[in-house]
Amino acid sequence: DRRFDDLVRESMTGREMPPGVLDRTGRKSSVALATKRLIDIVGALALLIVSSPLMIVTALAVKLSSPGPVIFRQTRIGRGGVPFAFYKFRSMRTNSDDRVHREYVAKLIAGQHDEINQGNADRPVYKLKSDSRITSVGKIIRKTSIDELPQLINVLKGDMSLVGPRPPILYEAEKYQSWHMRRLQEVRPGITGLWQVAGRSKTSFDDMVRLDLRYIRTWSLWLDVKILVKTIVVVVRLDGAD
Repeated sequence: DRRFDDLVRESMTGREMPPGVLDRTGRKSSVALATKRLIDIVGALALLIVSSPLMIVTALAVKLSSPGPVIFRQTRIGRGGVPFAFYKFRSMRTNSDDRVHREYVAKLIAGQHDEINQGNADRPVYKLKSDSRITSVGKIIRKTSIDELPQLINVLKGDMSLVGPRPPILYEAEKYQSWHMRRLQEVRPGITGLWQVAGRSKTSFDDMVRLDLRYIRTWSLWLDVKILVKTIVVVVRLDGAD
């Protein structure tokens, strides 16, 4: 952690950069990265076309179920600590108080697992349950991951990739330790990633970060393909969606 703090301090010296923005020192092949971006664009376009009937039905259901916008916009932290507008189908009532989630996230990041474990010692579940802010339609689209589909627009815009670490909310990143920030440094955040197919809500926050760092360290196009295939299996089986 101390070494990482030193590196961040050195990279910020004498530069005008927004708070939290880190230098991106990617060492991956430029051809491989360009190919990844091409796959993102083609894949996002194809998925938008295929899922458009489902997205239209979902938009109508969200609109009719409760007052408010169909698409929920939220500021998330992207590659290098740069904020961007993150899209999801709205699954909560508008103007809901996020205090419960803030407190939960703070305890999760701090490692206070006994206080937030919704399972047991042998089968832990680190996920906020019984959230009164979620609508009846919201419960369904969250369980089936349909609420994530608008993030395909984020992929087309270049804010996200199909595969990568999940982008944190601002108040989550504020609780990060230095080494946690490494998951934001080199790659675009993703709709799915190694954590989604290997751990999901059964994984502690530190272990989630370790999975993200393993992805960044061992990244390849073939790894992305494997994660995308496993994501389909996870979504169909509704693993970790309860």
